[in-house]
Amino acid sequence: MTELISTEPATGAVLWTGTTGDANQAVADARTAWPGWAAMAVTRRIEAVRRYANRIKSQADTLAKLISRETGKPLWEAHTEVESVVKKIDISVNAYLERTAQRQLKSQPNMRAALRHKPHGVLAVIGPYNFPAHLPNGHIIPALIAGNTVVFKPSEKTPAVGQFLADTFAESGLPTGVVNILQGGPDIGKELTANDGLDGVLFTGSAHTGIALNRQFANRPDKILALEMGGNNPIIGWDTDDIHSAAVMIVQSAFLSSGQRCSAASRLIVKDSLYDRLVSEVKRVSNRLIIDEPFSTPAPFMGPVIDNKVADGLTESFLALMSHGGQPIKHMARPFGDRPFLTPGIIDVTRMKERPDLELFGPLLQVIRVNDFDEAIAEANNTRYGLSAALIGGNAQQYDQFWSNSRAGIVNWNKLTVGASSEAPFGGIGLSGNHRPSAYYAADYCAYPVVSMEADQAHASIGIGLKDEMADAIEAATAAAAAAAE
Repeated sequence: MTELISTEPATGAVLWTGTTGDANQAVADARTAWPGWAAMAVTRRIEAVRRYANRIKSQADTLAKLISRETGKPLWEAHTEVESVVKKIDISVNAYLERTAQRQLKSQPNMRAALRHKPHGVLAVIGPYNFPAHLPNGHIIPALIAGNTVVFKPSEKTPAVGQFLADTFAESGLPTGVVNILQGGPDIGKELTANDGLDGVLFTGSAHTGIALNRQFANRPDKILALEMGGNNPIIGWDTDDIHSAAVMIVQSAFLSSGQRCSAASRLIVKDSLYDRLVSEVKRVSNRLIIDEPFSTPAPFMGPVIDNKVADGLTESFLALMSHGGQPIKHMARPFGDRPFLTPGIIDVTRMKERPDLELFGPLLQVIRVNDFDEAIAEANNTRYGLSAALIGGNAQQYDQFWSNSRAGIVNWNKLTVGASSEAPFGGIGLSGNHRPSAYYAADYCAYPVVSMEADQAHASIGIGLKDEMADAIEAATAAAAAAAE
């Protein structure tokens, strides 16, 4: 076992220490617990996760403070994450009953036809660091309701929040082995996903890791794989009389959570005639953002990114864009020395011959100037990703065109690219996912449909294609008589 240490990005203080887990043991424990959990009535499984929700609610302040300390996000934002964790239970129950409910189908007389759903078995849930409670919770709860057991591997950057969730499940009275915590880094994650005792992997994280998982499971169609992998998301700024509101939406889309949202806007595509006014206002609003420690007063808009490695990578990316033809609008800076705080970076990449199609997971916004709406849509689709896209301004006809032609799983008009409803599916195409959206549609990948034709008694006959039994008897008797005469 290897020691794990989690430090607060905002202060550098040690928050949590622990050791790496045993992937084989965690899967074995989940496998042992699965038959009993799957056989339990769904109403009892729902009761169990509701007890968990009540315990989370009673400890909301404690969990919010822990999230803020371990991720660096402002306390107000951490509270919204805790609220999402609690709300996920009712949403997941409704989704399960709607999307995987037992149904009677049309059938012949004296027969029943039924549609039911079965759990897969043991599922691995691999969580990210940006929403260390909400996002893994969004996999775990639907999986448990459906009757699966879970091995939960939190990000090695947020192990304390992961441990808090696992402890809360245990304190809620779930049977031993139903939810198993597996702490560790990428090597432990690889050991987990390589374990043949798994029936599937539910993953939220980078495209790099998601692609590796897709390759790993390419010859295992028997295992479910649900991937949510982020994006290089466009937001189009078009004709609008309210430049300030447009700028605020762009700033929120790009810089909420310090840009560490998979649906964050990475590329601002602006109509040429609107460029000067809109980009100037985006810069002005960005300059007003308070960047500080999560518990500071007044409350900050954004805190640090998760660690110095990420901060260094983002500043290097900003410099790389500049060196390849990008024109800085607002320089990215490190306002707190050796801690991973960043000011938002805004850079015009219109003249770059080759723009990198990467998920730059942080407060870095690229700006592209275009001449007409068709060009704006083409530029929006100029990515291998396809998670979120938004049009700010324009008219209804242009939005219809944008919606019809956008290659993304979330397409908004005069709304942010971030902050999708948990009562809707959440997922994308291309490098953003593998067509298994989460949130409300997580029920779809946590159970599989089974169709049954049923009757109380066996009764069958063959009505065509059989020889006549009397003719067969006469033929046999004739043959026997002929043989006797010889």
